[in-house]
Formats: sequence, C-alpha cells, structure tokens
Amino acid sequence: MRKHRYHHKYVDSDNDTHSPINGFWFSYAGWFFDNGYIVEKYPERKNVEDLKKQTFYRFLQKTYMCHSLGCGVLLYAWGGFAYLVWGMGVRIVWVYHITSLVNSVGHIWGNQAWNTGDLSKNNWWLGVLLFGEGWHNNHHAFQYSAQYGLEWWQIDVTWYVIRCLEAFGLATNVKVPTDAEKVKKSFVISNNTF
Repeated sequence: MRKHRYHHKYVDSDNDTHSPINGFWFSYAGWFFDNGYIVEKYPERKNVEDLKKQTFYRFLQKTYMCHSLGCGVLLYAWGGFAYLVWGMGVRIVWVYHITSLVNSVGHIWGNQAWNTGDLSKNNWWLGVLLFGEGWHNNHHAFQYSAQYGLEWWQIDVTWYVIRCLEAFGLATNVKVPTDAEKVKKSFVISNNTF
C-alpha cells in the first residue's frame, strides 16, 4: 500500500515508484528488484499510518506468514503437490504479472477518458483480463471509487463482487463518483454531458 500511495502522489514523474518514464521493463518488473531505489526516493516512510492504527491490518501484518503457510498446507492436503504448485506458485506468479501489466501497460497504451494530468490509460483488454483493473485512467481520476468500470460496457467483475458484499452488509461506505465529479474531470464538457 505504501508504494501505491507514493505512485499516486508522484504519478508518472521521476519520483514515481514504477513509472513508465523509466522504461517499460522498469515499470513492468524492474521496481520489484530495486529496493534501494525505493528507499533512496522515499526516506520518509510514514504514508500508511492510518492503516497501522486499524486492528485488522495490524493483525494481518503480524500473521501473514501463517495465512500463507496455512493455505499451502490446505492445498497440499486437498490435492497434493499439483494443487500446491497451482494454488501457490502459479497464482503468485500470475498476480505479480497482472500487477506489472497495470503498472506498465496501464500508463502506456489505451485511452484517457478523464483529465488526470498523468499518463494513466483505460485499456479494454486489461479491463477484461484483470476483472476491471484495466480501467486505470478511471482509477486515477477517482482514486476513492470502488467502481473502476464507469461505463456500462466496461467490464468490472471486482465491482460486481463489491456490490454483492454490500447487499449482504459485508461492505459499507462504498464510494463511487457522482455525475458532478465526472463532469469536473471530463476532457469535454458540453450541455452537461461527458
């Protein structure tokens, strides 16, 4: 979360944690392997103090290894080595790659629906492949929004899950941009349409 907040604070600048201005491969994966770069750029590391105050996140921070090991044990017990490989190894590699696709492709290829002052792009194939995460310009325009697919045709499976959780009372205070906020961020404003 710390790096994500730095990314939004310094988006597409030399201080961005994974900016494509440092090259596609750096934004794709290079930043994973260069912790010295991160420490050098951000000596003050206090941008997640709000999360550290929350009991749930403190619990996760202290017990994350138990969750990972427990998941591995359950997968192995359920289906042997093959389940362990697919459920842990392949899944983790997949998540790193999709994160990298958003960080690189999401700032290079696609279109900009919103005036964000950065290089973030909406990319339809990323949107489909990543269950809505590919609507990256939408995310940069409305960082607080639980909904990334803001148009009817923008597939956003994550949003559908959040709506289900909200219906069962498991998600609260779910935020989405208002029409007025959309007009403010729009490139084209004409007769209250965008």
